[in-house]
Amino acid sequence: MPERKPRKDAARNRAAVFAAADTLFTQCRSPEDVTMADIAAAAGVGKGTLFRAFGDRTALIRALYEARLEPLRSAVEAGPPPLGPATPPLQRVPALLDAVLCFKLDNRHLALALEATGADSPYRTAHYERWHTLLRDLLKQLPAPAAIDSADSADFTAHALLAATRADLVEYLAGEKGVPREELRKRLADHIAGTLGARTQREPADEH
Repeated sequence: MPERKPRKDAARNRAAVFAAADTLFTQCRSPEDVTMADIAAAAGVGKGTLFRAFGDRTALIRALYEARLEPLRSAVEAGPPPLGPATPPLQRVPALLDAVLCFKLDNRHLALALEATGADSPYRTAHYERWHTLLRDLLKQLPAPAAIDSADSADFTAHALLAATRADLVEYLAGEKGVPREELRKRLADHIAGTLGARTQREPADEH
């Protein structure tokens, strides 16, 4: 049998819960301050409804995060350049990381909430593994002399580049240090260019 569509009231409740959670996480001093009871009250639904729909607080945060991430994921999987699959790796790597940074800047309180759940390692979450796998594969496809022949090297470089977009670092730089958005984007672009550019110079240096 075909999957039944959610009832209209369930869809409305889900939208209300997401909107309430967004607001609460944006306004809170610490993600840990926001409880399921807070979200239920702000959304105008019963706490039992919330638990039946999502299971627990971590699952709710993950569902909200994935919903907010969907436009970016669609652009990466099937969109036009510079994010889409037809983009050459040398252009797609910085575009992907810039897009992830911008997403974290726009959703940093939600991203912090997800990283603070403590349920799993942040490196084992579905969204992180997705970005890491894509970035690692793109690094392995780079043309010479920036090509990364070793799978271990590509794996590590992907982790190192993604570390620059962690929500806690983004919050520290943008929130506490007050670094402007465009300046952060420029610094990340320079970091990526330096990382990839260093590979073009490493081989001659190794000869001495």
